[in-house]
Amino acid sequence: MSEELLINVTPHETRIAFVENGVLQEVHIERASKRGLVGNIYKGRVCRVLPGMQAAFIDAGLDRTAFLHASDILIESDSGNDSDAGTHERKSNDNITSLLHEGQEILVQVVKDPLGTKGARLTTHISIPARYLVFMPGASHLGISQKIEDELERQRLKDIVKANANNLIPGGYIVRTVAENVEEEAIRKDMFFLEKLWNAIQERVVNEPAPMLIHEDLGLVMRTMRDLVGAEIEKVRIDSRETYQRVAKFADKFIPELAARIELYAGERPIFDIYGVEDEIQKALERKVQLKSGGYLIIDQTEAMTTVDVNTGAFVGHRNLEETIFKTNLEATQAIARQLRLRNLGGIIILDFIDMEDTEHRRQVLRALERMLERDHAKTSISGVSSLGLVEMTRKRTRESLEHVLCESCPTCNERGSIKTPETVCFEIFREILREARQFDAQQLLVLASQEVIDLLVDEESTSLADLEEFIGRPIKLQVESLYTQEQFDVVLM
Repeated sequence: MSEELLINVTPHETRIAFVENGVLQEVHIERASKRGLVGNIYKGRVCRVLPGMQAAFIDAGLDRTAFLHASDILIESDSGNDSDAGTHERKSNDNITSLLHEGQEILVQVVKDPLGTKGARLTTHISIPARYLVFMPGASHLGISQKIEDELERQRLKDIVKANANNLIPGGYIVRTVAENVEEEAIRKDMFFLEKLWNAIQERVVNEPAPMLIHEDLGLVMRTMRDLVGAEIEKVRIDSRETYQRVAKFADKFIPELAARIELYAGERPIFDIYGVEDEIQKALERKVQLKSGGYLIIDQTEAMTTVDVNTGAFVGHRNLEETIFKTNLEATQAIARQLRLRNLGGIIILDFIDMEDTEHRRQVLRALERMLERDHAKTSISGVSSLGLVEMTRKRTRESLEHVLCESCPTCNERGSIKTPETVCFEIFREILREARQFDAQQLLVLASQEVIDLLVDEESTSLADLEEFIGRPIKLQVESLYTQEQFDVVLM
């Protein structure tokens, strides 16, 4: 399996694409104006306690009050066993009124970004990740990633952490998958780093007033290198020299075996164009996903859940109807697993496969789906087939889906659908200008777009537009086209 990581960096946004065997599997987007909050630690203040919901609203200095459930409040630690993250502390069964009161100051960490109209989801089970370990202050659990299967290696890692933890501040640890076969010295350095970081966080907690951001997690690029990049990655290609230098320095220190695989991309064509990533992102915003056989998926994302409907379409098969249905459903499992990752769909997901009469066919389709989901970085759980013949599953959701990042509710259709934001269209215009300026020799360029997009280019993005003009060495003119929708634009060479 060939895996590559493509990193596209501009002053406005950072985009990361995971490509397997030349096919886009995941895309992560972080905009400078809307950085994710997951992993950030805040000193918050309880502003409202809700006994009926066993929860409280916390003022952490964010746009909206954040949500803290009683089960996410740290009570005590378990004596650890070799399980993965998520079981290192006991969940509280106490009444929320005995745990919190209004006006109380509390240290919390974001586990879910604000989604839709909901505020961020919080926990007091603080966890601080490094390259090989996750440190959990106040816990005593020592867990080994379940993906490390060799028992001798699991025991070796456990012994290393135990031997070095005696001289450090008390706390629990999770040994991450990337720690497999790593030397003791690298793990020891991680433990010392985490201790220093936690001491600095505690010092800020004492000295800073609430509400206040105490610790901010790394940006998207460095977070991806820390959390998701393993030995299976063959190439990391970066189109920004500054980002390349930062990543190379990080790799030399923490992932020396990967350092030689990190490359600066300086080609004329945009890096995402070479791999067809831009086209795949556009397709990922559509409801319909075409299957090679002629069948197709219909994906509908709502606030409550996501539904995926499988249809045979033009596929008629060669034998009988049952065989046609079985083959379509099998092909759909691969497409569904990819679309969940690509679109970053989470929460409750209902899969409506085509009804199968054969019990063995149903079992094989479920097994195929489970196998396809094994490569997903997000935790997934399949609960089997319901009485209505639907496959119910969940996928861990911590950040907004691709559609919610790139699009907004459409005012034309009274929020029944969505269109790209003016900001998204502006960035597409910038990329198109760069693309055409490199390919063609023109005296100037004219941008035709809707009123909303032109207003944004003239106002908030005027500095970026001026910088782009200086970079390409040619003037850029703007013109409103009243008949254009918000997503439509043209870049005309003059």
